Amino acid sequence: MAMNVAIDGPAGAGKSTIAKAVAAKKGYVYVDTGAMYRAMALYFLRAGIASDDEKSISEKVDEIVVSIKYEDGAQHVILNGEDVTGLIRTEEVGNMASATSVYSAVRIKLVALQQELAKTTDVIMDGRDIGTVVLPNADVKVFLTASVECRAKRRFDELKAKGVEADFDQIAKDIEERDYRDSHREISPLKQADDAVLVDSSDMTIDEVVAAIIDLCK
Repeated sequence: MAMNVAIDGPAGAGKSTIAKAVAAKKGYVYVDTGAMYRAMALYFLRAGIASDDEKSISEKVDEIVVSIKYEDGAQHVILNGEDVTGLIRTEEVGNMASATSVYSAVRIKLVALQQELAKTTDVIMDGRDIGTVVLPNADVKVFLTASVECRAKRRFDELKAKGVEADFDQIAKDIEERDYRDSHREISPLKQADDAVLVDSSDMTIDEVVAAIIDLCK
């Protein structure tokens, strides 16, 4: 049986960083579900489709093929044959992904792909509804969170380190709005699974969080 680990939590909680580190230490395949939604969001942005135009988005889904591949240990996100790894981490794409991931056509397509992979492979996935919807029978479930202030500070520092101008208050506002949107959407809202372990990383180092999750995988 394949080992499945699900990490859920709000935007900016460090899910991807932690999941990648755990995957590297345990030899699991890291499936970046958020990157898959971001790739679809990039497609919609390029097509000039508004985030609230569900009809057009649903019609376009069949034109989109998103896959993840690894080269020399690095993850690459492929959108219709194009490597878009370096294009999907902007705030614009992130907000579009959050807005469009509420639509059933988008979720159905990507969830099926994710579930198929998890049947035969030891995987660790992170997202908003992995433990509740995508992998409800996962062997280990974690709900990783941190305060809004902590998450905003991390994002602010990350952007400044890249030489990108950033407004802390705006980042915090965006995070609060995304939290509300993700937890109140009709389809697969962000919530902690009943059998998930809560990990608040506000006052923890990355190594401490990784160690805590690896401990759960024993």
